[in-house]
Amino acid sequence: MVRKKLIIGAVAIVLLLGSLYVLQRLLMPKYVSGIVEGSLIGEYYKEKRKDFDVIFLGDCEVYENFSPVTLWEKYGITSYIRGSAQQLIWQSYYLLEETLKYEKPKVVVFNVLAMQYNEPQKEEYNRMTLDGMQLSATKLKSIQASMMNSEHLVDYLAPLLRFHSRWDQLSKDDFTNLFGKEKLFHNGYYMRVDVKPAGRVPRAPRLPDYRFGSNAYSYLDRLTELCKENGIQLVLVKAPTIYPHWHDEWDTQMEQYAAAHDLTYINFLKHMDDAGIDLQTDTYDAGLHLNVYGAEKLAAYFGAFLADTYRLQDHRTDKTWSGIWQKKIDFYDRMKQDQLDELAKYGYLKRYKVET
Repeated sequence: MVRKKLIIGAVAIVLLLGSLYVLQRLLMPKYVSGIVEGSLIGEYYKEKRKDFDVIFLGDCEVYENFSPVTLWEKYGITSYIRGSAQQLIWQSYYLLEETLKYEKPKVVVFNVLAMQYNEPQKEEYNRMTLDGMQLSATKLKSIQASMMNSEHLVDYLAPLLRFHSRWDQLSKDDFTNLFGKEKLFHNGYYMRVDVKPAGRVPRAPRLPDYRFGSNAYSYLDRLTELCKENGIQLVLVKAPTIYPHWHDEWDTQMEQYAAAHDLTYINFLKHMDDAGIDLQTDTYDAGLHLNVYGAEKLAAYFGAFLADTYRLQDHRTDKTWSGIWQKKIDFYDRMKQDQLDELAKYGYLKRYKVET
């Protein structure tokens, strides 16, 4: 009798936990349409071979502006973009710390626009980075560094507590992507084929203080040290997008930091002509981000620097890598054509619900 009760109790607990797990997966945002950037971080774990030459870290200035497929096709460089929307520098640091548990890249590229933020900004953006990370001590540290005063650690560890009231927002996507999501990105690159030329850019606002904050600098120091400890070359970059503004005073600080720490810093705003980037044709949102044509040009330009400066091996003769990347190229080309077809048919990218 006692044994029977124990079995019944154990089964009941398993069923309860299983039900809560399924319920949590149902209610958590899926990020498969509309705001798809929330799926970026999670796709990394699905990579069968995590042995990339180059890892990119940062916000939309990396995941929308560099094409890993182009780096492969032109130079045989393997790369992955561990980017996310408004990724803060401490989130970049912990993402690299986590990445090093899987692999040790030769080069890490960090986009310095995040230096403008010295403290946590917004829960919605935190979620798009943190919810996608697999549970680990590193994730816990990233959560604690990122939380707003109104947020609670338990809501990240048990997202059901945060999203339990999302019943009235459920859609077909929540059910069809309950236990897995289709692939949306290209080694962390978010493709857009549409074009919206850059127009008049608003004047840069005057700031009361142009100095980056101590917390941002502290994590940049830690990022620099983590790379040096692991024999990784750290490259600081500013993407060639004209808004939000990148102030001259910010640029000077990054030049000084790079010089003091023997790092390379590239402000691609100063190399747009060399890269062949034309913001009348190579942006989809008037200069905030590059479209696929701009991302391919920037990757081609940057790839030459990476290959020559860091003597990165050309893996195109490696049969295993070539097979893996051919599948990536096929997926890349299919999506590009699919987006072009949608653009021709509807005048905008219907799948992403973004009108041009």
